[in-house]
Amino acid sequence: MKILFVHNYYQHAGGEDNVVAAEMKLLADHGHDVELWSIDNKDLPSGLFRKIKTALTTAYSPASRVAARDRLRRFKPDVVHVHNFFPQISPAIYDACLDEGVPVVQTLHNYRLICPGAMLMRNGKICEQCLSGSPYRAAWHGCYKGSKLGSLVVANMVARHRREGTWQHKVNRFIALTEFGKGKFVAAGFPAEKIAVKANFLHDPLPESPLDDSVAPGFALFVGRISEEKGIKTLLQAWSGLANQTVLKVAGAGPLEALLQDKPNIEALGRQNATEVSQLMRRAAFLVLPSEWYEGFPLVLVEAFAHGLPVLASRLGSMADIIEDSETGLLFSPGDAKDLADKAKWLFENPQQAQKLGENARNTFLAKYTAERNYGELMAIYEAAGQLGGLD
Repeated sequence: MKILFVHNYYQHAGGEDNVVAAEMKLLADHGHDVELWSIDNKDLPSGLFRKIKTALTTAYSPASRVAARDRLRRFKPDVVHVHNFFPQISPAIYDACLDEGVPVVQTLHNYRLICPGAMLMRNGKICEQCLSGSPYRAAWHGCYKGSKLGSLVVANMVARHRREGTWQHKVNRFIALTEFGKGKFVAAGFPAEKIAVKANFLHDPLPESPLDDSVAPGFALFVGRISEEKGIKTLLQAWSGLANQTVLKVAGAGPLEALLQDKPNIEALGRQNATEVSQLMRRAAFLVLPSEWYEGFPLVLVEAFAHGLPVLASRLGSMADIIEDSETGLLFSPGDAKDLADKAKWLFENPQQAQKLGENARNTFLAKYTAERNYGELMAIYEAAGQLGGLD
């Protein structure tokens, strides 16, 4: 099979980029001919006139339609897999595919197609106003990067394609990362029968390099961006009430890093590479995931499962989908520092039960999140997209 991947890279690398690379390699390893058409936001034009031009083509770029058509005619793919078209490629990619009779699959990595801010969050709180209401509310609140003008541009993109029925008529198959995520898109009017649920995957990290004996075992671990939506303030409040021997290691960087300083039982490690994170997970007692927004699909959670590490997470969104409470980890009420502290204390004080949760987590990884399982699911989605064909 020939597959064209389409991806608009953001200015700062993120999880979507890793998924694109992983899926392309997975398909190539199975003998498929895979090509990437990408645009990088690092190359966004400077100058007022060029910025205005980019803003005007965010909802629809005729130039991207032509470029996509030319790429399709040269490569002649059996299916096009769009990961991100925002903001430079635009939904014009779908019309190019229609012109050439090529089926389209779109992965829903975040909520951008229904929420200009992409997170269903405003002022640190869950917000679903744009789910069924007007996306132009986001412009009033400045939901996209705090800019009312920028939010107006993105809201126009969302509103236009909602009005024109783009999601109903121009995409053969969508991929939601969890059942929870699918539910939000269905609530926003996306056709349920076109949305397949396929999680992200991970190559099995065990066995790996030898353990670093200089790292003492038995600590709690946080891996991720040090920011408000990740629940950092709740995490710090919870840990302030725990004994000093209940150590929390924090791997990551972000705008709230300064809050980690001078805490007796918190060790700020800064940004860690994949090997370093793996070493930490093999030594930790459990992972803490206190996010307070609807995470799309936190790959760090599956990394923990792969390492046989139980997860203590917010009972919210996809986290509650993935974690089976008291089986593969524990769930606490989002934003509730006392509930988080109580359950962290229980995990520290009951290492045998925590180890059992970790064993269950590892078995869940092997059953659901391996590369081979993901390959089968992805091929089934491509085949279903091809069988639809002829959209208009």
